[in-house]
Amino acid sequence: MTLPRHDPALATWGFTEWMRAGKAAHEVYDDVPILEDASDAVITVDGRRMVNFASIGFLGWQHHPDVLAAFASACGSYGLVTGGSRITQGINRPHRDVESLLCEITGRERALTFASGLLANFGFVHAMTTRFSFNGQTDMDNTDAVLVLDRDSHWSMWKAADRLRRGENLFSFPHNDVAELRKILEQLDGRKVVVGFETVYSSDGSIAPVREIVDLCEEFGALSFADDANGFMVYGGGEPRFAEEYEALRRATFLMVSFSKAVGLEGGALMGPADAIEAMEYTSGTSMFTASIQPPTAAAIAHVLRRMSTDRTEISGYLDRVDALREQLTAVGCEINATPTYITSIKVGSDETAERMRQQFADRGFLVPVFRYPAVRKNHAVIRLLLNNRLSKEQLADFVATLADLKREHGF
Repeated sequence: MTLPRHDPALATWGFTEWMRAGKAAHEVYDDVPILEDASDAVITVDGRRMVNFASIGFLGWQHHPDVLAAFASACGSYGLVTGGSRITQGINRPHRDVESLLCEITGRERALTFASGLLANFGFVHAMTTRFSFNGQTDMDNTDAVLVLDRDSHWSMWKAADRLRRGENLFSFPHNDVAELRKILEQLDGRKVVVGFETVYSSDGSIAPVREIVDLCEEFGALSFADDANGFMVYGGGEPRFAEEYEALRRATFLMVSFSKAVGLEGGALMGPADAIEAMEYTSGTSMFTASIQPPTAAAIAHVLRRMSTDRTEISGYLDRVDALREQLTAVGCEINATPTYITSIKVGSDETAERMRQQFADRGFLVPVFRYPAVRKNHAVIRLLLNNRLSKEQLADFVATLADLKREHGF
């Protein structure tokens, strides 16, 4: 039996026309790259070797023999799946090991792991703004809570807040604008408020004024939620770069982290006061109704966390390489983000130019991510670089030379 290619009822939804128009205008890719080998500093796409600036596992722990050995050993002990959500069957020992390590590293009372950072963010917003009762008598009702977000907060936070009403229990402040945040908190004084922000923002590499935001939250009796998906295990822990911000981060009420960046694996976690985090096993939804991280992945995460907690040489050397790359980009005339985090964005401007450059980079053997609308405002496109630590000096030099050529051609 052959199923019909198109359900006639779909005709009014606009998918076909939208995709055709998007591809004709080069706003939608013809297809996503299909990797024929592991995600690494150099990958194979359609039989071609490409230098990869798009991988978010930038330190390469996922390729380290000791990490692979920890994963393989846990496969033998725990298998490949959790077998259900943590409430229905429970979790494996590696999950608890990760949660305990997170508390040691961040100074939080309790941690809760999720299959991804996105699920952690969704779960947090739901848990903080919902009503829940087990027996109809003990009722926790936070439907009157207010969420205040930095406007550049991740899509997962904004999407999770879809059911909230702007101007009633959902507010935003201009990116990193503490003065505007104060005005909003003055307006909301006396209500249950959560202020959400990222530590390191993925589109432009900017960093939050963490101390000022946390100070304001404490002044007005608001809770603070920091999305540290990008900065976790990169900054803090004795790293001198942005030490003030990461020292203040220890005062944030709640913390979300991702394991897909510096740790190089998959999953995320929420941390905070013990009672609140334990309640989120039930109220987040994304813990109760879906499975957690694969057990061997959790074991590998625990291995990397132990390594990075006791030895900072890997990340320190990496950040030195990022600083050197930023100097090279500036030397060829690129306008890069002012905040020297490891996320480097190169201003392009025109969405059309940015897309043409992405294709030209690919033709020359470089997979380079371009952020354009809707990831950023129209015609505010940037090249967003994450330096992979496994790239050689020669590969980086070839990239900078190619970038300089394209910059001269397009005049951005």
